[in-house]
Parts: sequence; C-alpha cells; structure tokens
Amino acid sequence: MKPLPALELVTRLEDAEWLDPISKKVRKVVKRAIRPKWARDVLHGVPIGHPVHPLAVQVPMGAWISAAVLDALPGNDKASALLIGVGTGAAVPSAVAGFTDWTQLHPQQQRVGLVHAAANITATGLYAASLVARARGSRGGGKVLAYLGLAVVGAGGFLGGHLTYRQAAGVNHSEEIPHRFPSGWQPLAPLSELPDGKLHKIVVAEIPLLVYREGDAVSVLSDVCSHLSGPLHEGKIKGGRLQDRVNQNGGPGDGGDPCVVCPWHGSTFSLRTGEVQAGPATAKQPLFKTRTSGGMVEVCLPGAE
Repeated sequence: MKPLPALELVTRLEDAEWLDPISKKVRKVVKRAIRPKWARDVLHGVPIGHPVHPLAVQVPMGAWISAAVLDALPGNDKASALLIGVGTGAAVPSAVAGFTDWTQLHPQQQRVGLVHAAANITATGLYAASLVARARGSRGGGKVLAYLGLAVVGAGGFLGGHLTYRQAAGVNHSEEIPHRFPSGWQPLAPLSELPDGKLHKIVVAEIPLLVYREGDAVSVLSDVCSHLSGPLHEGKIKGGRLQDRVNQNGGPGDGGDPCVVCPWHGSTFSLRTGEVQAGPATAKQPLFKTRTSGGMVEVCLPGAE
C-alpha cells in the first residue's frame, strides 16, 4: 500500500531550513519565559517518567471532539460551548509543555514541531472565535468555526504523530539496549586499564557502554542517552567524589551522587543508578551490574546472570 501523499509533504518539512530562523526566535522566547530548572523538569515530565505534553493534550482533544458530537445533535448548545471552553483553556498548559520539549529537539524535529504548534495555535484561535460567536448569538457560525478548529487540530495531530513515531521525539532511545545485550556476565576490561574518575566508553557485544570508575567500584550505564541518543561519554561529570575536593572557584565542592551530563541537551543521570536527575530526558539509563574477577571487570544486565 502506498503512503498518503500528505506524508511526503510532511517529510519535506524536515528539510525546510527556511523555518530555522523562526525556530531560533521562538526558542529564545520559550527559554526566557521558563527559566527555573525545576519548572522545565516538571514540564518535560521527569517526575512521571514520560513527557507531559502527550498526556495533557488529551484534555483539549477530548473536549473538542465531544463538543463536535454534541454540535451535531439538537439542544446541546450550552454543553457544547462549555466543552469548547474547557478545551480552549486546557490547550494553554498543554502548549507550554509541548514548547518546553520542542526547545530540546534536533533541527529536523523542530521544523515539523513548529508547524505542528502553529496548527494547534490556529485551532485554539478558531475555538476561541467559536465561543465569541456563540456568545453573540451566532450559533451556526460558532459551529462552523468549531468544526474548522477540529479539522486544523486534526492536521496538527497528524504532524504530532509524525514527530513522535517517525522522528522519535519524546521516546526512550535506550529502550532497546536490554533486549540486545546478551545474557550472562560479559568481560568489560581489566580494572587497572580503566581511568579513575573519568568517563570512558567501551563497546561490549556491539553495545556502547559508559564506564565510570571510583577506585575499585565501577559503574556502567548505556552510553546512548535516552533522550535523543547523545554520546554520554563525551559529556561531563557533575557532583560526586571529584568535586567533593574542590569546585571550579576553589571552594568546597557540591559532593553527592556523581552524575553524567549529556553533551547534547544537558540531560543528567546518576552514574550509580542511571536515574534521571535533570531533563529533558524522562527515562532512566539502563544500568549494568558489575563484578571484578581476577582483575577483569565483568558486566551483566540485572536479572540476566
């Protein structure tokens, strides 16, 4: 079966470099508006383990679709208007979460995401206009505007699906690692050859692993960032033993759990547990068990000994 012609148009958006200057300006606005790191983490969905935007968008979509059904039946004008109002109001926090995620995407994803956002903003405007028309007594005009809004938000949803399922924005890019790594203990490297207190990459069974040694203790995570596949071994270490000694300004370090900061978008993971310490990533890094036998460090997936 041949794909829909619309798919080819959407694919062309990925290479529409003329959208980049607009994206740059919008990114600046969003980053200035949402400055606190904790607020960005909440909007990314770090506390719940997956992006907030796909969850939040269910409210306006559900309300608007329900309103469309009621508009097709007689005697439901007040209920329909109420649902449109709920959907229009709920679209605002959904958009804020979506724009927060969007600022941390690749350029090709941002181009599609920008048009996706434009469609949703247009649809929200149409629904707001529908409410105004209904308030002025133009029920027919209000229904027309609402149905136009539903059509536009449907097109925006198609773009959102492309962004998620074709371009893999917002998905866990490390999910496949546990399924590809062989069971049982696998040799990693001699303990003496691992640099102490530094990030190191070693490939085992064609899987890139991030290795961090603290004396005789070795922590191993997937080297592929769960956010957008960034190479974690090229990142930097934050906190932990090295910064217990001294910080960059010569004062006491912040200590705590040593973390790796992704070089691409700044996602931060605990080197000891793989847990997300700061977004935009929402999924933890796959963590490997380690042991040292005869001076050789070995790794294994938990539960796959």
